[in-house]
Amino acid sequence: MKNNTSEPPGRPRRSNVISLTKSNVAKIRPSQAEKPRHRAYRSVEDMVFDLRPELPVYCLRPATISAMAKRFLKQFPGDVLYAVKTNPDPRVLRYLVNAGVRNFDVASIAEVKLAHAAAQDARLYFMHPVKSREAIKSSYFDYGVRDYSLDSIEELQKILEVTNHASDLNLYVRLAISNANAAYSLSGKFGVAFDAAGELLVAVRAAAKRMGVCFHVGSQCMEPEAYALAIDKVMALVDMHGVKLDILDIGGGFPSLYPGLTPPPLNAYMKVIKRALKTHEAKLAGCQIVCEPGRVMVAEGGSTVARVELRKGNVLYLNEGTYGSLFDAGFPGFVFPVKAVRADAFARGGMLSQEVAEFSLYGPTCDSLDAMKGPFHLPANIAEGDWIEFGQLGSYGKTMATSFNGFQSETVVEVADKPILTQMGVN
Repeated sequence: MKNNTSEPPGRPRRSNVISLTKSNVAKIRPSQAEKPRHRAYRSVEDMVFDLRPELPVYCLRPATISAMAKRFLKQFPGDVLYAVKTNPDPRVLRYLVNAGVRNFDVASIAEVKLAHAAAQDARLYFMHPVKSREAIKSSYFDYGVRDYSLDSIEELQKILEVTNHASDLNLYVRLAISNANAAYSLSGKFGVAFDAAGELLVAVRAAAKRMGVCFHVGSQCMEPEAYALAIDKVMALVDMHGVKLDILDIGGGFPSLYPGLTPPPLNAYMKVIKRALKTHEAKLAGCQIVCEPGRVMVAEGGSTVARVELRKGNVLYLNEGTYGSLFDAGFPGFVFPVKAVRADAFARGGMLSQEVAEFSLYGPTCDSLDAMKGPFHLPANIAEGDWIEFGQLGSYGKTMATSFNGFQSETVVEVADKPILTQMGVN
């Protein structure tokens, strides 16, 4: 995998640091058409020098998001539904639409409204298996949604009742699939078990204009073969019950790159998926193939810049944490790529060290659960007043942030530099 440093992503030996002075900064002025807090900079370092931010700053990389989206759209053998939950920022949705995304996986009426605003000609798929009656009604009658997932007879009856037994529904049975190969399991809450799915499959086939099945192999799936195994199992199930599929939704789970989590290249996943589809080519004749990627499309396109408020040995206290955009660093314990930034190095006692040490982190809240074990490899002399950029937070970053204890930031900027880690350039 490509890395912007010469060090391997899992075990860095030399720190990826920048120390700034007025002489080495060239700032891009923000567009006059944008609000002040939505400024654009050439790099994260330029932003830190200009703003000296007291609160966390969320950085978006439009060029990276666009490139990753186009890469996925080009390789997947079907229709791509961006999972809005991954990053629902209107700017991000606009970048994706400009890159060619026209289908969205939505999980709430709020996401329906966001996706509709981003592209009124987009097709919206309401793929949350349990929806309120009000959400179904508004999505169907106000926003033209026709695609819904479900995993129970009760949810099927709810959808039919609210839509007045509409004859133009595309309904997807969510099946429970093993998440053994995922870094973050999504099994347990949703999905009908295979041995109990027969009645629901037959009932949906009778009620739907077009019938589909969907599943999710788990978030950050590290094994391409997981998709083939799931497809084979699904096809055996529908064949057993004699139902014809109109749509096969293979879900999300496509991974991004993290220190210690280097997935196979994207084309390895696509080869496995295409092979599995080819195996069932006759039974899938005329069947629409869709997927629901999120993380793989936007993770590299966002980062968080946080400030060190205190150092105790090899523990750093930050102004951002697990109740903010760093939720995944607490649970399930992702180690994000990091880069330290020091402004006015000469005034603060010198440059950041090229020697690194392992650090654990605490967020700003009073809750001891606001902790990130790491280890995060940072300059050995990092101190209060320095900043840390956390990469790969275009997915499930600011989206997860709360205002617990009053710690919240709404500052978002665009930056034009490369992400700390990237899969671009790797098939």
